[in-house]
Amino acid sequence: MLKTGIYVDAENIRMCGGYGMRYDVLVDLVNEKNSALLRANCYLAEDRERTQADAEYRQKVYSYHNVLRQCGFKVIKKYVRRYHDEDGNITTKANADMDLAIDALLQARNLDRVILLTGDSDFIRLVIALQNMGCRVEVIGFHNVSNELREVADSFMSGFLIPGLMPFTHQTNTDQHDEWQRGTVANFNMDRGFGFFRYYRFANTTLEPETIFFHLSKSTLASEQAFQDPNKIFEFRVVHNPANNNRPEAWDIRLLRDNSWSA
Repeated sequence: MLKTGIYVDAENIRMCGGYGMRYDVLVDLVNEKNSALLRANCYLAEDRERTQADAEYRQKVYSYHNVLRQCGFKVIKKYVRRYHDEDGNITTKANADMDLAIDALLQARNLDRVILLTGDSDFIRLVIALQNMGCRVEVIGFHNVSNELREVADSFMSGFLIPGLMPFTHQTNTDQHDEWQRGTVANFNMDRGFGFFRYYRFANTTLEPETIFFHLSKSTLASEQAFQDPNKIFEFRVVHNPANNNRPEAWDIRLLRDNSWSA
C-alpha cells in the first residue's frame, strides 16, 4: 500500500484557477486502491491585520480553514507582512514555499508517494529531491503551470480534469439528467468535423479514462483550430442521442476559459 502525502500550495492554486476546489474530492482521489493518506498539509496566507479588524472577513477565512480541517488537512498559515519603500508604497508578502518544502522533505522519509498541488516552478528542486529519496511525485495544477515542473514530475494532471474537484459554471438551462464533463481531444478528423474527447470518471475509488464522440455541430466555438491542440481543455454535456441509438455524445462544447498549462 502506497503511503501518500498531499501538499497544497493554496495561494498559487487560488490565483491560478483553483478557487473553489473541493478538498474532500482531493482526499477521495488519494484514498484509492493500494493507497493510504498519511499526511495532508495545506499552506495558505492570512492577513492578520484584516482578520482582527474585519469581522466578516474573519468569519469567512476561519470558516474556510475549518472546512479544510474537517477534510483532514493540517492548516499551515503564513501571515501577510507589509513592507514600505522610500516612496511610501506598500508591498505585501506571505510566501509559504519554504515551509512546504521543509515539511515535505522531512515527512517524505515515511512516504512512498507525494501529491503536490501547485504550478510554481520554484518547487522543481523539491520534486527532484523527493524523487531522489525514493518518492513518486505527482503534480496537480490548474492554469499557468510551469512546463519544467510538469516535465520533472512523475505525472502531471490538470485539476480541471479530476471529476468533481472544480465546479462547473454553465449548468443552467439544460436537462438535469445530463452530465457535464471536462476533457481533452484524443482524436480529431478536421476534414469530417468529428473526433473523440478523453475524460475521466471514478470507477469505485480509481480514476479511469474514457472517450466520447463529438461533432463540431455541437460546439459553441466559431473555429475548429482549438480542437487540434491536445492541451486544450473543453467542457461539454454528455447526452444520450436518441437519433443515434442513444449513443453518448458530447454536446454544448465550449473551451475552458484562460486555459494555459504553462508559464
